[in-house]
Amino acid sequence: MLVFIEYPPCSTCKKAKKFLDHKGLAFKSRHIVQDTPTIDELNKWVEAHSLNVDKLFNTSGKVYRELGLKDKLKTMSLYEKLSLLASNGMLIKRPLLVGDDFVLVGFKEAAWEASLS
Repeated sequence: MLVFIEYPPCSTCKKAKKFLDHKGLAFKSRHIVQDTPTIDELNKWVEAHSLNVDKLFNTSGKVYRELGLKDKLKTMSLYEKLSLLASNGMLIKRPLLVGDDFVLVGFKEAAWEASLS
């Protein structure tokens, strides 16, 4: 089953959820702040799907800017980045759609369409 990791008030998450509903796809919703992905989950996704961990950061988010991560990420290890992401769901780009053989970060309809076809 697909896992849809979202922040419910987010307008992009709402669009993505509407897209999934329109496609008639079954998925389990997961609140990104109340049930933040763990270091192990994030690491599994990064390794299994060749994700660039930096792409998981919500670079337009308030927390990202407050922590001054734009420059700090360049010198951080993978473990430090994963630990930071797992510490605060608002640092993670959303929504995430996790399937058996893919992880989609952010909502780009064409990419979702291609992965779900």
